[in-house]
Amino acid sequence: MRRFSLSLAFFIFLVILIVLIRLIIYPPLPALATSLASPEIRFAIVLSLVTSTVSTAICVALAIPASYALARYNFPLKKLVNLVLTIPLALPPLVAGIALLIFFGTTAWGKALDSLGFAVVFTPLGIVVAEVFVNLPYMIRILKSSYAAINPRYENVAKTLGCTDTGAFLQVTLPLARPGLIAGTTITWAKSMGEFGAVLMLAGATTMRTETLPIALYLNLSTGDLDLAVAASVILILISLAALFVVEHFSDEAHVF
Repeated sequence: MRRFSLSLAFFIFLVILIVLIRLIIYPPLPALATSLASPEIRFAIVLSLVTSTVSTAICVALAIPASYALARYNFPLKKLVNLVLTIPLALPPLVAGIALLIFFGTTAWGKALDSLGFAVVFTPLGIVVAEVFVNLPYMIRILKSSYAAINPRYENVAKTLGCTDTGAFLQVTLPLARPGLIAGTTITWAKSMGEFGAVLMLAGATTMRTETLPIALYLNLSTGDLDLAVAASVILILISLAALFVVEHFSDEAHVF
């Protein structure tokens, strides 16, 4: 059994490695370098970096208090709240994108934002909204697990020494949850960089306007420009590898997996 399990694991490892390496080395190096330096790919890189960073910051700001409440407090309808917060994890991103498109495109809320100059549909702002909607539950789930692994006694001791509830949270609980916060932030940022379905539905696929790296991959593959599509893919692979390295480093302490 041991030999079979190791052989199967090694086989899967080789298949994944070979497939990814084949993608990276598919275009000649000069063609890859030219594609990476193209204005379209540069625009997609900048837009992806900006939108993913903004959406991740919003997710972190919302998830830190929300996940703490879910981990520490009992309140009416807590199970229902947990269930609703989990729904985006199970939804196909395209469905989430269509739901957001209908909400911001047909309701009074969406029209009010549009009239105030904060149009969401088919704009870069829509990219941020889609990424937050899809990825916030991941951030909440990871931080909730991190908080749950911290003994509440530490907070109680801090309170007996004069800390307020907020002080105990900021000085004791949040520092102890640092591995989970780092891992969750990294996962959220990497997922935002690679988000496609929800972004496509809400923000559209307009070249040099709402063209993130996944959208660039989709558009160029659709038009037959394989070199540009591969260039976008290579960048996303490198981002994924970097994110996985960070998560692997902090996963044991963070109780991520």
